[in-house]
Amino acid sequence: MHTEEKIMKRYSAIALLAAVAMLGGCATKKYVAQQIQPVSQKLDQVDSEQKATAKQLQDTDTRLSGTDELAKGADANASKALGEINQTNGRVDSADNQINQINNTLGNLGNYKQGGMATVNFKSNSAKLTPDATQALDAFVQQNVGNAKRYYLAIAGFTDKMGSDVYNLALSRRRAEAVQTYLVGQHNIPLFRVQVVGFGEEKPVDDGKGKDARAKNRRVEVTFYSNDAGTPSSAPASQ
Repeated sequence: MHTEEKIMKRYSAIALLAAVAMLGGCATKKYVAQQIQPVSQKLDQVDSEQKATAKQLQDTDTRLSGTDELAKGADANASKALGEINQTNGRVDSADNQINQINNTLGNLGNYKQGGMATVNFKSNSAKLTPDATQALDAFVQQNVGNAKRYYLAIAGFTDKMGSDVYNLALSRRRAEAVQTYLVGQHNIPLFRVQVVGFGEEKPVDDGKGKDARAKNRRVEVTFYSNDAGTPSSAPASQ
């Protein structure tokens, strides 16, 4: 029963009792008043309790709505986290596949045999390839790589004895990387097939101290290794 209906009934009861009191005199009025007061108080109490219950229901509905929103947000976060995990697993699987491919391609390095070799020289204090150097590298690739399937290239950089050990070591590395960049960029040599190292002024090919000796030592040596059947043994290509 709604609060408005209860109030109407309360007022009807009070009016009825009041009418009886008017007909029955003062004693009856007093009696009626005594009977009306508890009823009125009880109706007020019921009305208050009903309002409190209605407020509790409203608060509960509000909390449930908030909980539902939190649950939806948690589901969305869980779905996002799951997607990120799947992406990470995909990247890991891809990396594993690449590693397996490299291992399968290179196989046992002990079975690789040396093929052709190219030597290119550099100007003093420079890591820039000369036209003669690029021609020598082009000839090297044509003579050795061809249709090879299981191979790798060893690129070693060197300097003369001018300058400090630290500087020469870095310069020899830059020279080797310049050759690597040319072979990868111009001849599509896969990067994982290339090994690069810089030796600085170590391992000179000419121990002399003159200009010609220094020019010979400013070099990069590229060596072809393969474990394919019938590995070519090309003559060294040089400038």
